Amino acid sequence: MLQQTSQDMMAVPPATTLPRGNLRWYLNRLRCMPPGEIPFRLLRTAATHVESLGLRSYAAPRPDLSHTAACWLQVPEGVDAAPYLRAADRIIAGEFDVFALRGLQLGAPPRWNRDPRTGTEAPLTFGKLLDYRNPQLVGDIKYLWEPNRHLEMVTLAQACALSGEARYGRALLALLESWITACPCPRGPNWSSALEPAIRLINWSCAWQLIGGANSPLFADAEGARLRALWLDSVYQHAAFIRGFLSRHSSANNHLIGEVSGLFVAAATWPHWRQSRRWLATARAVLVREALLQNAPDGVNREQAVCYQQFEFDLLLSAWLAARGSGADFPAEFTARLECMLEYLASIMDVGGNVPMFGDADDGRVVSLSQEADFCPYRSLLATGAVLFGRGDFAAKAGRVDDKTRWLLGADCTERFARAAAVRGALPVRRVFPDGGYYILGCDFETAREIRLIADAGPLGYGGLAAHGHADALAFTLSVGGRELFIDPGTYTYRADSPWRRYFRGTSAHNTLRVDGLDQSEPGGSFLWLSKATADCRQWRSCAIEDFFEGWHDGYARLDDPVIHRRRIVLDKTARRIHIEDRLEMSATHRIELFFHCTEDCRLVAEDDSWLLEVDGQRARLRPPAVEASHVRVARGAQDPPLGWVSRRFDSRTAAPTLVWRADLTGPVLLKTTIDC
Repeated sequence: MLQQTSQDMMAVPPATTLPRGNLRWYLNRLRCMPPGEIPFRLLRTAATHVESLGLRSYAAPRPDLSHTAACWLQVPEGVDAAPYLRAADRIIAGEFDVFALRGLQLGAPPRWNRDPRTGTEAPLTFGKLLDYRNPQLVGDIKYLWEPNRHLEMVTLAQACALSGEARYGRALLALLESWITACPCPRGPNWSSALEPAIRLINWSCAWQLIGGANSPLFADAEGARLRALWLDSVYQHAAFIRGFLSRHSSANNHLIGEVSGLFVAAATWPHWRQSRRWLATARAVLVREALLQNAPDGVNREQAVCYQQFEFDLLLSAWLAARGSGADFPAEFTARLECMLEYLASIMDVGGNVPMFGDADDGRVVSLSQEADFCPYRSLLATGAVLFGRGDFAAKAGRVDDKTRWLLGADCTERFARAAAVRGALPVRRVFPDGGYYILGCDFETAREIRLIADAGPLGYGGLAAHGHADALAFTLSVGGRELFIDPGTYTYRADSPWRRYFRGTSAHNTLRVDGLDQSEPGGSFLWLSKATADCRQWRSCAIEDFFEGWHDGYARLDDPVIHRRRIVLDKTARRIHIEDRLEMSATHRIELFFHCTEDCRLVAEDDSWLLEVDGQRARLRPPAVEASHVRVARGAQDPPLGWVSRRFDSRTAAPTLVWRADLTGPVLLKTTIDC
């Protein structure tokens, strides 16, 4: 997602710093820069050094509170207040959850410039020159940044709105004042990127609306008026900082969308300065352009990462709702692209609600509006889409209206959801996503007998870096009856010094074929690739008796003896049998491996020439290629090298069985695998 945030802070250095002790990394990075990026970075470096001398002022003009502000959040009826009050009480007690670290005692208030994972306190030097990639200096910057996004302030505002207890509002303002005092603009790690202030502004906007805006009772006395003025001054500083530090060139991926979403939301929520109108116009123009650039016409986000698809959708949705709340709107093509993004999510979600973990994932959230124990971000997006677009197919996949949708869309959203659900469309919505490169093979959709296989013949990722893509060309996932069998194992970590980062984004962590122990695309850093496999679908067809997919990739054409991999997948719907043929165009001898990653709850049993898989009573049988001198083994929880793992959450991993077939073969070769469902 400049890659200088908690999403992908290792991809690109700040414009004012160079990687230390890593000349090869920097040379590789230069290779990926498009024309114009180097002079841009040089100019930005010079401007930043000038700014560090104190020659730019972030002093806020006096706000004019007479302007009508946008409001789109509503306190919903029928929401169980208890979980919101419990969550707010934990925050007041200084207890936070940060990724895999649950129940952290960060203090009340927290030490905002301290990494809660390592305890490292980052210096309050000029933020744009701070080397936030240096763990000795800042610790793990992803963990430091996460609490500073201020999702917790929305929780306090929700508790205040639901209970009517002013103590929650006072706790919110106390946290806010402590943050502004500890993190003066533009100093310290919380002013070293533009995305982090942008996400803060979106959360501040939600909290501001929920406590009553500029006329909140919390601001009624002199002390409240002082805190309101302090808050508004910081809002202005945030917006001015973002506008002057937008991501460009190879950095202009989801970071740029996040930055201008925050700027747009701020300008709509706080239209109290003459600059607000310019911020609004600039942000709107960039949002429309980037939403269409970064999300393909078929709805697939070009990062090739499902987690980032929902993250970016929430960013775009925040701006869209802010526009509607201010009486404005976005063009029809923007709205249509949002709807297409949801069509893709609805189509890849199986009958059990499982969504494949394609590409990178870091558990990033724009805002946290639901405290429901069974909250699912993907179902929630589809519930919101069902209401906004009147889509019965989205409603069917969502199942119900969740709390996040209620907070966003108001009291009548349940009724609108019911009206949409009454007109159910066909599912899957679509089965072919040619721009994203995903193809859905299956039968008996949305029933207990469902077979849903998703084949990947898409690009590695977005732009020159392809920062969040994985080396997974021609991989597939498979679920039967809503039970995952063969999975994409996820991401686990972004830490550059970890072999786990290379493993989870590498070819051996996906259900595809590997040659000579090499990844299809050659990594050059945690968010950089030296060479990229080109993949495509050659044929796709579907009829009543079978689905047919054939794709290819050239990732191993870089070898001295070039290898082209072609994969054909055929689903025989009557026999409920999947045929996989891997054809290798090569001349010399190569070590060939096939990987089949099972879900962590899967039981694998060897039976003669096949393997029986069982998950929650759902069974399948896999027969790997019958090739002389081939070897089959099951890896589970191996660490050196890593193999046999699944990561359902960032920085958390669980051992899971992976079946590995291996043989040394001289080409050309045809390998046949069958899976009976």
